[in-house]
Amino acid sequence: MTQAAKSAPSAKQLLNEFTGAFADLGTFLPLVLGLIALNQFSPQGIFFGFGLFCLAVALFYRRPIPVQPMKVISALVIAQGLSPGMMQASAMLMGIILLALAFSGAIEWLARQVSQAVATGIQFAIGLQLLWIGTKMMSLSPLIGFGAFAIIFLARFTPWHHLAMPLVIISGMIWQYYHGSDVAFTFNNTQWQLGWPASGEWQSALTLLVLPQLALTLTNAVIASSMIAREKFPDDAAKFTPKAFATSSGLANLLLAPLGAMSMCHGAGGLVAQYHFGARRMWAPLIFSGFCIAVALCWGENVAWLLNLIPMAVLGSLLSTAGLQLAWSRRLIDGRPFCMLVIAVTAGVSLFVNAAAGLAAGLLLEFIQRRWQLAASPR
Repeated sequence: MTQAAKSAPSAKQLLNEFTGAFADLGTFLPLVLGLIALNQFSPQGIFFGFGLFCLAVALFYRRPIPVQPMKVISALVIAQGLSPGMMQASAMLMGIILLALAFSGAIEWLARQVSQAVATGIQFAIGLQLLWIGTKMMSLSPLIGFGAFAIIFLARFTPWHHLAMPLVIISGMIWQYYHGSDVAFTFNNTQWQLGWPASGEWQSALTLLVLPQLALTLTNAVIASSMIAREKFPDDAAKFTPKAFATSSGLANLLLAPLGAMSMCHGAGGLVAQYHFGARRMWAPLIFSGFCIAVALCWGENVAWLLNLIPMAVLGSLLSTAGLQLAWSRRLIDGRPFCMLVIAVTAGVSLFVNAAAGLAAGLLLEFIQRRWQLAASPR
């Protein structure tokens, strides 16, 4: 059999890849549509940026490494009504910082300090946060949201698990069309053009957007994503270093922001969600890349209307599924007592402060333990 024949996916594999490609819509669509509808961002610029980043990811990693909006930056831009220039400045600044950390070796040094227990605590906290956000979204239409979540969860125990997500999305759109409320957002046709932040937007973006986002990006999009990717795809573990993830995210933000793209990164939750729904190879990011580029090129009222037919409660069910998968780990039940303490402290501080503080707390605990062991050992 030729190499090409070996690499060609079967119909079932292609369906799994297609399902996995759209598994992260619960994170993607609410933030993207919010920026377009509420902040007058260019829809073509945003979708084209995602399409190009996903294409690059597919060709380089050749695995379903997700591409997501940077959640903190996107949420703050929407909540505070900030301009596209602020988004561009924050994306380019994040790109510069990530590239500096990658090529200075600082990101690899930080990753070496993070034990499995600390990583599990961070993943647990992020998973619970996604689960909580998804639950609030599902509660907007409890019957639809929690019903979709139950179908997705129970389908994992059947041979047809790969059909669950398309089923709930399509069913939700049909329900919304016949029984749902009026369209909540008014989409715009802001011209797609090259842009550059104003001089005053750089400093504001650094303090308001970049610094709050940086901790989550380093822990979730770089370190945690790297560890999960190496666990899921051990044959390609050499590709999935923190340096590689920081470099790909850094280059994408630095190069695509002037084209109208929003701040983007990889993500542990998205990786778990895509893997859970069947994505295993490069086809998933290629499919999502094609979808985003097609939306960018064909954007109009009909496309906006169609996307808005997906109920928010259904998107919440996808987000909750990803959160549940990310939060769960065997180490939560079979770890040693001290590891369980590190996991609990790391997760607790991450939840009630932020991921960077949780990382620092976990590292401090392990440093104290090492010093204690050195002091107690016979000389």
